[in-house]
Amino acid sequence: MHGAILGDMVGAPYEFDMGDKSKDFDMWNEDVHFTDDTVMTIAVADGILTAGINAGEKEIKEAVTEKMQEWGAKYPNAGYGVRFAFWLMEKNPKPYGSYGNGSAMRVSSVGWLYDTIEKTRQVAGWTAEVTHNHPEGIKGAEATASVIFLARTGVSKEEIKQYVIQEFGYDLSRSCDEIRPDYHHDESCQKTVPEAITAFLEGKDFEDVIRAAVSLGGDCDTLTCIAGAMAEAFYGMPQEMLLETYKRLDREMVEVVKRFDDEKLH
Repeated sequence: MHGAILGDMVGAPYEFDMGDKSKDFDMWNEDVHFTDDTVMTIAVADGILTAGINAGEKEIKEAVTEKMQEWGAKYPNAGYGVRFAFWLMEKNPKPYGSYGNGSAMRVSSVGWLYDTIEKTRQVAGWTAEVTHNHPEGIKGAEATASVIFLARTGVSKEEIKQYVIQEFGYDLSRSCDEIRPDYHHDESCQKTVPEAITAFLEGKDFEDVIRAAVSLGGDCDTLTCIAGAMAEAFYGMPQEMLLETYKRLDREMVEVVKRFDDEKLH
């Protein structure tokens, strides 16, 4: 979850293809800041922790919905998509068939909170379905949470790659160098999650994954958010980067992150 937040912050200045598609950039420049990706990552974690990790589908969906709306109201200008912004304000919010990458960007806590991949995938699907109930939206969340679960439990990158191909059917045959030239801003799961997984698979360490993800361009904060969550699970996160991330969060956000740290499975 920390890696997701860092990825969002570091990728934010380069969203909408604003970067030069290079891995050589100042990671902590003055434009680094959290966006809706961080707000909703924290909201989902808050919802699950409030309901209790052993709660059922109804309870978790209700708590996640409530916390997403609550956090959205606290941070109304974080950069939400138009349809999701309306959902945040609805009195009786319903899923709206989205396959956007929002379901994947906010799911990272799920990858740490459960002790089987089956339960991880189930809860990831629940967190997606409150808004993104299109099959691709659900798949993006499940795939992201699955990679995090596998990475933190010691599974090799090659095994992770094969699991993703087999279970989710994503094309992971292209390298970052092959993706980069023609890749542009796309907010769908199917055009963000595979690219984020590729950046994770190619990265040599945590920082290299972040730099690889940013270098792809596109919906850069979300892509790097997803890749960063996977990188943290596999490599851990350098302490100095964790401190830089905390510096850019509000106190109420840090409180949820610390509750998550106390609850998560190592």
